Amino acid sequence: MELITKDIDVKSVLTKSNLPVADYSVNPYTGCAHGCKYCYASFMKRFSNHPEPWGGFVDVKHWSEIKNPKKYAGKELFIGSVTDPYQPSEEKCGRTRALLEQMQGSGCKISIATKSDLVLRDLDLIKSFSDARVSWSINTLDETFREDMDCAVSIERRLDAMKAFHDAGVRTTCFISPIFPGITDVPAIIRRAKNQCNLVWLENLNLRGAYKTVILDYIAKKYPELVPLYEAVYQKGDRSYWAKLDEEMRQFTKEEGMLYVRDDDSIKRPFEEPPIVVNYFFHEEIIPSAKKKKERG
Repeated sequence: MELITKDIDVKSVLTKSNLPVADYSVNPYTGCAHGCKYCYASFMKRFSNHPEPWGGFVDVKHWSEIKNPKKYAGKELFIGSVTDPYQPSEEKCGRTRALLEQMQGSGCKISIATKSDLVLRDLDLIKSFSDARVSWSINTLDETFREDMDCAVSIERRLDAMKAFHDAGVRTTCFISPIFPGITDVPAIIRRAKNQCNLVWLENLNLRGAYKTVILDYIAKKYPELVPLYEAVYQKGDRSYWAKLDEEMRQFTKEEGMLYVRDDDSIKRPFEEPPIVVNYFFHEEIIPSAKKKKERG
């Protein structure tokens, strides 16, 4: 797929966030060359007026230098809520690095979400932020399935980057998301990553918008035996799969000696060995309560 890249000027790269885990969302790019077939952020096309398919365009944001970064002291910045801040364009354009350099010494807290190992370039810079956190999305150990779903780097490269950050003392998260029913082997991923991360977040596959048909067509073609399961979950609203997986994970983590929680407070906990496993299967139950906690705090 040809990638259409253009430079755009924006007033600010920091946007006040409704997410319970952050005060500001930061996205140095619009669009993402990783082109994940299941990406919820594809809704950005509605606002950016791009005719290109998701994964076929990247807008590189340019903003005036942040003149008073210290006003964000104590605030949580989530970098990469609707784009990957370390997608391939970052190697040349360096907009994520520019943001980090401008915010260095401000006293803000940063949390970065990526599928890339380019983040290793900025390890020393990220380390300079107190309580920095970096997460890598990993929903399979099967490279064939991964290649069907995204154009990001291999799972092993993501895991190697996670280990490097963990060894350097930066808090790391293995974000097992999205979990594909009948495909994602959650215990296998946790066993592979548990010695190099402080948190494991679990998130179910949500299908909405244009990519719902894309994923269901893919399942019908590549995993026809799973069609009844996907029809039950995504056409009939049957939540029993997630309830069963929740119980299985509760038992699995108990056997592994890991703490298993269904809340949003894991980001405030100290470093844990082995990592805490957090269940985000039931968003409608978790997110409202998390917002209330944040408002009270």
